[in-house]
This record gives sequence, structure tokens and C-alpha cells, in this order.
Amino acid sequence: MSNYPLSYKLSWLPRLLRPSLGGDRSGFVAPAATFIDPPPMRTMRLAFVGDISAVANRDAPECDPAIAALLSSADLVVGNCESPIVERPRALVGTWLGTRHAMSERFLADALAAVGISRDRLVLSLANNHVLDQGIAGFEETLAALDRLGVRTIGALADGPVQRHAGGSLTIGFAALTLWRNTGPAPFEKRISMRPAEWPRDAKSGIDLTCAVPHWDWEFRHFPRKATRALARRLAEKGAGLIVGHHAHVVQPVEHIGGGVTAYGLGDFLGTALARPPWPARIGSIFVVDISADPATRGRIAAYRQHFFMRLRAGNHERLVPVEALGGALQRRVAGRLETIFPASGK
Repeated sequence: MSNYPLSYKLSWLPRLLRPSLGGDRSGFVAPAATFIDPPPMRTMRLAFVGDISAVANRDAPECDPAIAALLSSADLVVGNCESPIVERPRALVGTWLGTRHAMSERFLADALAAVGISRDRLVLSLANNHVLDQGIAGFEETLAALDRLGVRTIGALADGPVQRHAGGSLTIGFAALTLWRNTGPAPFEKRISMRPAEWPRDAKSGIDLTCAVPHWDWEFRHFPRKATRALARRLAEKGAGLIVGHHAHVVQPVEHIGGGVTAYGLGDFLGTALARPPWPARIGSIFVVDISADPATRGRIAAYRQHFFMRLRAGNHERLVPVEALGGALQRRVAGRLETIFPASGK
């Protein structure tokens, strides 16, 4: 039913148990950069988080105040809704095993409050492989729950190839898509964007910056595949000045393509695989992008920075802790991994 190649399926468990550092490391850049110097007088801030799921959390997470303050500083927070939002899972066995995802509306509301994300500033992508894990009825229930919460969405086919969302004084056009699905093509492709569509001119009119949000690449690999990087170039050629991806469940590097920025993968924001995954899969990041609102440079990326944190186990939930606040052997291991993935530590 899914569209994963056999080689992907066979490598999934080994890579989950030991996330890979293999692959092409050329052409990547530091996780922080300034594009406009001196900085613009006026900016709007986007904060991107990774996959959001309740698989590893029965209760809302604990969040370090520094992370909550960072998220509270954003005009828009953009993430990937990795779990359908349902009150009663329909796929009982798969949900119990963790292969089918589900979270309750109450869990999401409590989690957002715990991490400092205001619902009216949140944009969630539905373009991912798990969105129909609880069936078509579960998808409809998810849409209704997000509407009740006042959370904006992207990636549903019915909303068109580019969805406009205002943040501060700017309008961002989001084009979300997934390369992967867990179900057959007919029900999925009628509802979720799966192709980097041609964006008609009228779809981008009135937009200050086009941002692609792809669910791509292979899981548990720190460096993106050649095909993923080629797709990033195609999206940039279509007009995406900012590309921020999901699905790998581990942090991936940043690349400058043309005049834009691609962050290939942010890792999980709330754990999606196991309650206690291997430590490299517990490194997450928040990708913060400041966009100019000055007339002369309106819509241009002024600066970006990737902020790293760890998800630590605490009973039935996770604690989100900045990497800088870790200590001992874990801190040294995490720092070593980040130095391998990124050309500079980001300090």
C-alpha cells in the first residue's frame, strides 16, 4: 500500500537503531548566517519546528524557558503534524505498536501551551505519510480539531498549491508536499499534495516570500540523498526562496541554493518513533528565519539560525533542553555529532 522502495524498507530498522552519518557532505553551510548587513529596520520572524507526535508522550512535554521564549518570539511557527488528531484511534493494533500515529486534541493543546506556541500563530503541515493513519474519517476529524483550536494548515490538496498566511506585516506563501504515503494512492492523492506542482503566477500574487515545506528524504540519515538535493534545486528554480524539510527524524544540514536557504531536516520536535530512541534521534532543532519588511528588501531573508535541543525522557513525557544546558558525556557526544553534520557549531 505504501510507496516506499524495498531498499528503504530493509534499511529502516538498522538506521533507526543507528542513525547514519554516511553520504555526500559537500556544499553545506553553517547553521547560522546573516544575509542583510546592517539588518533591516523591520523584520518578521518565522520559527520552524520538526515533526509533532504523541507517540513518545502520554503527557505534554516539559520545556526549558529558553526554548519557549524563542518560540514565543516568532510571528509564525511552522511545524509538521505527524499524527492525526482523533479522540479514539481506529487502527487499534497499529496505534498500540506505534506504526500508526494518533494524538488527541487535548494533548496537542496542552503541548502547545507547554512550549509557548500560541495557536493563532501556528501553521501545521498535513503533507506527510502518517496523515491518513486513522483513515479518511480520522483525516476529517483532524481538520475539524485544528479548526476548533484555531490552527492554520498547509498541504491539503483542496487548499491549492500555495497557501497564504500572514505574519507581522508580510504574507508568506507555503507550498507543502510529501513524497511518501502509508496508504494506497487513491484516497491519499485526492487529499494531500504529493508533487512539486507548477505554481501559477496568480497563486503567488501578493506573496512576499514563497516557502516550500517538503516531507522528503529517507529516515534516520543525517545527510540528504542526491535525489533530495536535486528536488531542492527544482523547488528553488520554481521560486521557493526558503525550503524547510521534514521526515528524516534526525537533524540535517543547511544549503544555500541561489539566493535562498534550504534546511533539509530539523529532527523531531516531539518524538515520533519510540519512547526511548537512540540518542542521535533525540537531537532536534528550531530553525529561525528573520525576513525583511523594509521596502527596499521586502521579502528577502535577512538572517537565519538553527537552534539545537535534546528531548530527554521524564516518565510519561519528554523534556526539551537546549544543547548548551546539557552536561557530561551526553553533551560531548551531541556536540561531536553536530560538528560532523554542520561546518560550524553555530555559536
